[in-house]
Amino acid sequence: MTEPIRIAVVDDHQLFRDGLVELLQTVTDLQVTEQGATGPEAIALAERAKPDVVVLDVELPGEGPAATIKAIRMASPATRIVILTMHDDPALILELIDAGASAYLLKSADRLELATAIRRAARRDDTVLVAVARSSVLGLARQTRVSTVSPISIRESEVITLLSQAKSSRDIAKALYISEGTVKRHLTNIYGKLGAKSRLDAVRKAQELGLL
Repeated sequence: MTEPIRIAVVDDHQLFRDGLVELLQTVTDLQVTEQGATGPEAIALAERAKPDVVVLDVELPGEGPAATIKAIRMASPATRIVILTMHDDPALILELIDAGASAYLLKSADRLELATAIRRAARRDDTVLVAVARSSVLGLARQTRVSTVSPISIRESEVITLLSQAKSSRDIAKALYISEGTVKRHLTNIYGKLGAKSRLDAVRKAQELGLL
């Protein structure tokens, strides 16, 4: 008989964590061997116990989920990470998959969905399982298209948003407390990243890419 998949459950809400552990223990080929409540605890238990899979919440005390995932993978390269969260955010999904997560599920997932994600992650292949709302799948597609161009900075995003409201360079400068020259430099960068030829063209392309 094959060995059960060894799982570490990391979530800072003890009541939820206890329930999740009980649920996973009802699946014959899964075994919860470790528990934690913070990012640093997740890293420490990965280094110590080398679990097959870590089921990880997003909102944990520590440096943040992406940094935690990367640190877990460094501490135990064979360990795979399954994200289980209430956050249905396309940008976050892409960030955590890029950091090394093997699956991303919402906390509304049922036992079968979670067990399937854990088993697929434990196979240690290059597949990624994402179980989120349809709207987030469409958002992922938009985010993927955005990633084919140079990333827009937070400030550039603010500029293009004000630009879409038909604000002049002077109005944008006043709203963001920067000089008109700085606004023009941001616009030049935006044009280059979006391949735009004018303000109107930049706004249109930003809308197509889901930046507005």
